[in-house]
Amino acid sequence: MTTRPPKSDSLRLAFLLLRHLSHRIKQTAGDLQKAVASDGIDRNIRTIQRNLEMLCEEGFAECDDTSKPYGYRLSRYAPELSNGKLSTQEALLLSLAENYLTNLLPANVTESLSAMFAAARYELNPTGDAEKARAWTKKVRVVSETQPLLPPKMSDEVFKNVTDALYNDYPLILDYYNAKQQQKTGQRVYPLGLAQQGPRLYLVCRFEGYDNERSIAVHRINRANVSKFPFTPPSDFDLKKYDDDGRFGFGEGERCSLTFNIKKSAGHYLQETPLSSDQTMTEQDDHYQVTATVIRSQQLTHWLDGFGELVWGVEMKDAIAVCEG
Repeated sequence: MTTRPPKSDSLRLAFLLLRHLSHRIKQTAGDLQKAVASDGIDRNIRTIQRNLEMLCEEGFAECDDTSKPYGYRLSRYAPELSNGKLSTQEALLLSLAENYLTNLLPANVTESLSAMFAAARYELNPTGDAEKARAWTKKVRVVSETQPLLPPKMSDEVFKNVTDALYNDYPLILDYYNAKQQQKTGQRVYPLGLAQQGPRLYLVCRFEGYDNERSIAVHRINRANVSKFPFTPPSDFDLKKYDDDGRFGFGEGERCSLTFNIKKSAGHYLQETPLSSDQTMTEQDDHYQVTATVIRSQQLTHWLDGFGELVWGVEMKDAIAVCEG
């Protein structure tokens, strides 16, 4: 009975083939058989051909079958790896990026990095030498401050079109439903930013005919068509300022002077993580009186309400009026 090679050997063969393939030069299966043999992987020509077919099916390689022997080269989406293998540090960085940044990268960039992600997984595989780097991926994690929720289902095609339009400054024609479950169709928008809030992804955009920004949950978009006529993003928009103004917390950028009382058992952590740079905490017998300048938003109200009876005496005064008074 024929013994199949271990999965790690198959992965190593695929990785080595990717390293020896080039965007510019076509190589035959025989050429590549000799190349991987010099790396210590001795396989028959049919095994090499099967792996090359797999790489072509997965979009990593292209095959020129106009004449024999067939010629193979990297697809335009795959990065060349022939300049040398990934370092342990590079593999670790790519592994963490694949785990935590995929939704914040354009779909075409993620696709083009797929070979690099595969290379990183290979470098960190259990049979490799990068033991400490491999262990590090299990020692770090981004955790939720609230009840963990599964991410909503999101159309791959919608995500690809949204990120393509955002990357290239193309308008979008959207069909979507809003938080009130109202269906909107044929809405022309100009994408300006993408933000991940917990398990949800939001597209920040301007609707045609308006000069303010709104956020649309990407998972609520049913259809997204890309218009191939680029637009010039407004010079007065800044995604960081949009966030700083509390827009993802359902605020409008309105600052207020917030004062409230909070039991010591619930409020002590505000000494470590203040609400603002100007926060003050006056200690009383069993509670603190807290004052801070913050953005007025629904998120702030929900946060305060979450303390129940542990918080009382809440006052929000207009920050400008406070300064003028």
